Amino acid sequence: MNFKIIVDSSSNLTNDYLKNEKDIGFAVAPLTIRFDGREYVDDENLDVHQMLIDLSKSKDNAKSSCPSPQDFLNHLEGATYYFIYTISSKLSGSYNSALIAKDSFENKDNVFVLDSKLVCGSIEQMVIETVNLIKQGLSYEEIKEKMIKFRDSMNLLFILNKFDNLVKNGRMSKVVAFVANLANIKPLCYGDEGEIKIKEKIRTVGGALKRLVFNIGKMCDDISSRICIISYTECEDVALSLKDMITKEYNFKEVKVVPNRGLAAFYSLEGGIICCF
Repeated sequence: MNFKIIVDSSSNLTNDYLKNEKDIGFAVAPLTIRFDGREYVDDENLDVHQMLIDLSKSKDNAKSSCPSPQDFLNHLEGATYYFIYTISSKLSGSYNSALIAKDSFENKDNVFVLDSKLVCGSIEQMVIETVNLIKQGLSYEEIKEKMIKFRDSMNLLFILNKFDNLVKNGRMSKVVAFVANLANIKPLCYGDEGEIKIKEKIRTVGGALKRLVFNIGKMCDDISSRICIISYTECEDVALSLKDMITKEYNFKEVKVVPNRGLAAFYSLEGGIICCF
């Protein structure tokens, strides 16, 4: 096997994601969530719904932990060239762990580690694009160059009902957190160079969804060649409604709707919608 792609679990992906790609390896390094003396490993065995129920009853200050360097290093086997994609380095130490794993690997020049600067669907988008480039017969060096450009072209918009865990774990600036938690504001947020920022201050979820759809056209000018991935936490009906709104307005190659897994659900909480394109 020439190529293997490794991601962390903020991608919402599981180890069988590329099960139909016999010539391309794939693996997920899980993050973990800890509270009330329990550890919730963000893998395919995690019951996300139960974790959220437990979390809602907890008075503990819940924390997330990134994969260790060894977690990534364990997956550096079975291929010649490796691509590792992680959650934004400004939101987690996952990227740094992957870099340490690369430096510990005997053939470190064959390991490409890239900070997605985003989360969730953005990492899945990077996996999809890498597979396409591999199938086109591009070299390892060519794929690396194209993936940096692809990463820089991605956008992410999101709407959350609760910002509790983002604030408690220092994932938002104090100013942004204050505005986001105002009772009469439903902010439309976006990812900017790995940081969470507010794009617009809106008063209702419905209004925020409409503005999200509007801003897609402002932020992306090559829609017909792109995939849009909507991930949600305990609000599938809202996600499907958003998909319908986007499909009517734009001609994306595909609009996917996927549930958030452990890490993404922990930070977005119930009612969270994340849209990557």
